[in-house]
Amino acid sequence: MLDFNGLTRIKEERPLLHCVSNIVSANDCANLALAVGASPMMAQALEEMTEITAISSATVLNTGTPDRERFAVCRICGQAAQAIGQPVILDPVGVGAGSWRLKEVTGLLESFRPSIIRVNLGEAEALCRRKGYEQGVDSTVPAAPEKRAALANELACRYETTVLLTGDEDVVSDGIDTLVVTGGSLRMARVTGTGCMLSVLCGAFAAVESDAFAAAALASAYWKLCAERASEATQGRGIGSFRAELMNAAEQIDAKALEARGNIRTISG
Repeated sequence: MLDFNGLTRIKEERPLLHCVSNIVSANDCANLALAVGASPMMAQALEEMTEITAISSATVLNTGTPDRERFAVCRICGQAAQAIGQPVILDPVGVGAGSWRLKEVTGLLESFRPSIIRVNLGEAEALCRRKGYEQGVDSTVPAAPEKRAALANELACRYETTVLLTGDEDVVSDGIDTLVVTGGSLRMARVTGTGCMLSVLCGAFAAVESDAFAAAALASAYWKLCAERASEATQGRGIGSFRAELMNAAEQIDAKALEARGNIRTISG
């Protein structure tokens, strides 16, 4: 049974989220964290990573615009957070786009265990050592719901973590229990960084919810409801208006609305 009041606790507690973001989506990630009620910190310097991690409530690591120092930063943050029992969300953006990126992300997963890995289909394929279907950082080939659920389960078991595999339907699996979150809007695919923003939401919910599986499910349901609200508010208007309405919805949706309209169903466990 999910506790939708986690959204209320975010607004009450204002958890500090340390987001090692990518340069494309950092601003939107910070603004979304503020909209949901959290407090973002976008520190990047290698020299202060251990100290920043120590004062944070959750750490969100995004490898979307990587270089050697970025991976070193992610490794320090992940290990420091794990040592103090702090939730870590890993968003291995475009991990299947090239062999170097895959090698470095795999190295991160060998050095610490994330609480949640947030991936699309192509990224999950790459981390499971299957032939990926990525175009840059995007997943381009659809898959049957059964395949997506099986892949999320496999990845969760491989790294002993919770996996949030996103798409038209999101799948959440911890290797034992699996659920599907439906809804949202196809227009999300036309806004850069919506996956990165969802990873930040995972961090916000994980900061107030000790069960990573529940945190990922709540973040997914919340973000899909934000997309639905934004779509309803922008009928006949362009994608720029939709992007702005995502932020408006994120600020306005409360726990009661999330519980009433969150489309979550258990498929195993």
